[in-house]
Amino acid sequence: QVHLVESGGGLVQAGGSLRLSCAASGSIFRLNRMGWYRQAPGKQRELVAVITSGGITNYADSVKGRFTISRDNAKNTVYLQMNSLKPEDTAVYYCKFEDLILRHDYWGQGTQVTVSS
Repeated sequence: QVHLVESGGGLVQAGGSLRLSCAASGSIFRLNRMGWYRQAPGKQRELVAVITSGGITNYADSVKGRFTISRDNAKNTVYLQMNSLKPEDTAVYYCKFEDLILRHDYWGQGTQVTVSS
């Protein structure tokens, strides 16, 4: 079992920045992938950015060049630095932990990000 604790959401004006954090605890194997997904009202949950335990990253086209995902493996924590935020980035952001050995996924409770115009 893996438990995720997210932090860092909030309200920011367009053009501003926020940093999300997600700390994982529990039965964590070395081969895993952590990342962020988001869900806006009336829309499906979508990938924002993910990073493997080896540091390989993948970003949604809509956030490339503005968002940066990173992780601290010693702390089992993933970060999402969000710059140049736009109103369309407004959503609930969910942390996801993928156990690539046991092929099991875990989700955080979500944190609200609101970007005002």
